Amino acid sequence: MILRSLLLTVTILLAPLPTVAQQNTSPADEKLLSPPRQSRATLKGQRVTIDYSAPSLHGRKILGELIPIDKVWRTGDNAATTLKTPVDLKIRDLYVPAGTYTIYSIVTKRGYLLIVNKQIGQSGSDYDPSQDLGRTLLNTNDTDGPIEQLLIDFENTHDNKTELHIKWGYSESWLHITAP
Repeated sequence: MILRSLLLTVTILLAPLPTVAQQNTSPADEKLLSPPRQSRATLKGQRVTIDYSAPSLHGRKILGELIPIDKVWRTGDNAATTLKTPVDLKIRDLYVPAGTYTIYSIVTKRGYLLIVNKQIGQSGSDYDPSQDLGRTLLNTNDTDGPIEQLLIDFENTHDNKTELHIKWGYSESWLHITAP
């Protein structure tokens, strides 16, 4: 009887521990959910990079849930997505001088907008529109199937030209970049 009471008491005292442990996640654990990635392209002999964290779908809806509609999105997860370029760029119709920038985006009824912002080093959720260098429209189309993890990549790179592609869920957005 005493042994049974002791076991019952220990069980009651230890039962909440797994729940508490699951609620206390460290920043390192959160980064594992959206691992850091880097995409690079060489333009005019110089390396242009984009650093981002890549969230996964995990069965969730993207538009309206993971990516808000008509609101700024960090274009990734965790820290702000950064563009580093040692050469001047023309991103579609937007002139971007050599430097380091933060990339955001907005899904609108007109389509996807890419935002190049001069503020750097902030959390991905700290957006200051007064720091926008500019915005440009992305081309967007549907994909054949779901792309589980966000992919930001440079494709079709030749000499001083490349394409920036952002793929996730059932859509792919892209635009042309040149180093004039």
